[in-house]
Amino acid sequence: MQIKLYNTLTRKKEEFIPIEKNKVSIYSCGPTVYSYAHIGNFRAYIFMDNLRRMLKYNGFELNHVMNITDVGHLTSDADTGEDKMEKAAKKEGKNPYEIAEFYTKAFMEDMEALNIDKPTKITKATDNIKEMIQMVKEIMDNGYGYETSKGIYFDVSKLDKYPVLSNNDVSGEEHGARIDVDPEKRNPYDFALWIKAPENHIMKWDSPWGKSYPGWHIECSTMGRKFLGENFDIHTGGVDHIPVHHENEIAQCKGAFGHNPANFWMHCEFLLVDGGKMSKSLGNIYRLSDLEKKGAEPLAYKLFCYSSHYRNKLNFTFEGVLSSQKALNRLREGYLKNLESKQDVSDDIVSEYETRFHEAINDDLNMPLAMSVVWEIIRSDIKSEKYAHLLEKFDEVLGLDLINSKQYLKKEIEISEELKTLLEERNKAKQDKNWEKADKIREEIKLRGYIIKDTKNGVELEKIN
Repeated sequence: MQIKLYNTLTRKKEEFIPIEKNKVSIYSCGPTVYSYAHIGNFRAYIFMDNLRRMLKYNGFELNHVMNITDVGHLTSDADTGEDKMEKAAKKEGKNPYEIAEFYTKAFMEDMEALNIDKPTKITKATDNIKEMIQMVKEIMDNGYGYETSKGIYFDVSKLDKYPVLSNNDVSGEEHGARIDVDPEKRNPYDFALWIKAPENHIMKWDSPWGKSYPGWHIECSTMGRKFLGENFDIHTGGVDHIPVHHENEIAQCKGAFGHNPANFWMHCEFLLVDGGKMSKSLGNIYRLSDLEKKGAEPLAYKLFCYSSHYRNKLNFTFEGVLSSQKALNRLREGYLKNLESKQDVSDDIVSEYETRFHEAINDDLNMPLAMSVVWEIIRSDIKSEKYAHLLEKFDEVLGLDLINSKQYLKKEIEISEELKTLLEERNKAKQDKNWEKADKIREEIKLRGYIIKDTKNGVELEKIN
């Protein structure tokens, strides 16, 4: 069955045909491990997971590389500010390597909680310094790089076209403002390949240009080339990577070996929170653990992400993700009812559902449409073990761990400590005749999927189906 994917490079959906028959090579921009990853970050990794699962569903063998950025990503993507790793190290009183190890572990634990398949190869930037130095040398030898007192810069004026992904006007103010950072730059929009390290900088290596460290962009170009070659099938990331990071990756590869490395560039849109951007100042940056405290599993967030296409902005609210938790439990219950049923359905009906699901995922990962097929099966008056096994097959792409539904539902019945605390607070509010507070807590508990019943024997909780 034909696969169509949206290519940011050409701004249209194209038929996907891999370079090598039956094999797909993918590079995904991984996390900068200076802090915990938030739910907005994980929307991009859920998209990455769906992509690789869809390709495997279609019978392809994958060679998928994801990096861990543990050096060189400055606080501004535009080559200004401190290295994020060093800044975090100062703040927490640790060295950057300890910071990287701690937050990499936390990231991997969250990936596992979301049931995201691990890429074939996960590689740290600091494990590939030698290859990065070599690539910078090649860019210099080919006439695309030059040295200043601050570092090695890429000369974008030597390219036939820049930019190619974003089509931004590089003569604009944002780029022009960068000239103040280093007046030695030939062009205001040239970017750093290699950065000369100050004396007190911890993460630095010997190089032909003295003690220094890599720029963020050269890391991904080098690791993609090292593990996938100079031409691979797909490069993924978030839309925030388009105007700077991915633009500069393409530029570097042209400077080193003459061409764009990836045939398809795919990008996941932003997650909004309550209709606006996530911001530390607004206090609306949430982790998976924050969702769990409110009663939503990581897998409920994964299901929530399927409510919108990956190329559309998605608005997060706690009410929305708690609705997804209820939907996930209904899905699990429906799967189990089908699994335990002795009814039969025709193979033609099963085949029709399978074809519709397959067409949806192959049409640029149309997860909302794919989920509509799933819900048709769940809502069907006829229950059948054939449907259960079909749902298991669909779950190869969805990654919702439906096969373990019984275990999840058993956990759901157990009242959490937070729910117990809310019940105690409500009882106290009632004793104090604070009816307004008691009603407010009742609604809070309802959002967590339970209805309170006040009986002569005390308070009972009934799970909302």
